[in-house]
Amino acid sequence: MAQVWKCSGLRWSADGPVLVWQGGRKSALPWGKHVAFGVAEGGVRTCVGARGNACAAQTVVPGRSTGARCEECARLERAHSVAADTVADDARPYRVYLAWFGPGLTKVGITAVERGPARLLEQGAVCFSWLGTGPLMAARCTEELLRAALGVPDRIPYAEKRAVRSALPPTAAERAAEIERLHERAGALGGWPESLRPEPFRPVDHVPVFGLARLPAAVGEVRELVAGGAVRGDLVAAAGPDLHLATGGGVVVLDTRLMAGWQLGPVTADGGLAVPVREFRRAPGVQEGLF
Repeated sequence: MAQVWKCSGLRWSADGPVLVWQGGRKSALPWGKHVAFGVAEGGVRTCVGARGNACAAQTVVPGRSTGARCEECARLERAHSVAADTVADDARPYRVYLAWFGPGLTKVGITAVERGPARLLEQGAVCFSWLGTGPLMAARCTEELLRAALGVPDRIPYAEKRAVRSALPPTAAERAAEIERLHERAGALGGWPESLRPEPFRPVDHVPVFGLARLPAAVGEVRELVAGGAVRGDLVAAAGPDLHLATGGGVVVLDTRLMAGWQLGPVTADGGLAVPVREFRRAPGVQEGLF
């Protein structure tokens, strides 16, 4: 492999998903783009570091880790994480949101106002609405209020999100119905912090942004990358960190977090997947995937 780069992950811009590489190089991912890359022969996956700093030990990390960090770097990363509830003195204003990923899959969360909808795009939220705005601790208290009073979780596994993307309701109104009802119930609760300003229900739908309309059901997902392996496929959709790639055997989901820490380079467009793939179970009488 003549030239290799280290992937820093997937980012969402106003124009759609973009792969970012160490050193600043970026690869735009328009729909229909043929994605093809290989893993360096004999290579190993090393820790991506923490807080913008390289891992001093360049520790080897497991291929199936979506965090791509060693224990020490993961600890350092979480020590400065609002999402991990380890920061209490952030003076920036925060928003509380309700996000919907599919039928029965709604969560509550918070994000800094200055980030706009970036956090929702990164999580793969199919639709969302703001609930209120205020200081960090007020946003935290409101998030906990909804979890306790309405039973709304603050996390949904990616496996559950992926399982429903090809079977979403056809209209934006139908997709927003669950969070509309929860928004109304949340507004009627007592105990909201006085410093949190409630916001009206204004759903934002990401189906066009993610390319999920008429998305074919996936036959499997990439388990991990391996030295000497290769990934090839045409991009049909992307949501959060996931790329949905059309291959000769059907659509396969690639979690781009699995790419971080590997030395990756170009490969020929011909050929199929040469990495471990987990098949999705099919209903009785339906042919399994071809991997």
